[in-house]
Amino acid sequence: MELYNYIKALHLIFVTTWFAGLFYIPRLFVYQIEASQKPSPEKEILGRQLKLMAKRLWYIITWPSSILATIFAIWLLVLMPSWLSFGWMHVKLLFVLLLYAYQYQTHVYYKQLQNDIVKKSSSFMRLWNEGATFILFAVVFLVILKSSLNWIFGIIGLVVLGILIMLGYRVYKNIRAKNPDA
Repeated sequence: MELYNYIKALHLIFVTTWFAGLFYIPRLFVYQIEASQKPSPEKEILGRQLKLMAKRLWYIITWPSSILATIFAIWLLVLMPSWLSFGWMHVKLLFVLLLYAYQYQTHVYYKQLQNDIVKKSSSFMRLWNEGATFILFAVVFLVILKSSLNWIFGIIGLVVLGILIMLGYRVYKNIRAKNPDA
């Protein structure tokens, strides 16, 4: 059982660094998009630096962390195959698939911005930034609570969280309209 604890610790560490990358990369996208609208030479200087930061974050932290988190998760399931008989685990695995879909789409945005193709607004990226947050909340509540009734409360909680994030975004957008440096 001691091996299990080491594997679980490694899984949690890489899940944490994976989410750190997923939380920060859209923020870099916001800065890249806003930098693309600045005059020269600021546009080029900021663009190069932000591309480099995004590349390092994406390929040195985010992708390796996602792969290692998955490897350790599979190892945990090999050690505890009975978990696959629980409904909460099925739902958690669906959220993990959703997280990989989110990461794949984020990768599409990453590749576009690395090639100076700006198809989304900085406002869109600010909202996109919250996608990983929703998945994190859902997975943590599923793993901790593990019961069907609590899933219902969890979903209600996610809806409330979404409403609060949208309200917070609107307030921030209004503040930013009044003070662009905010």
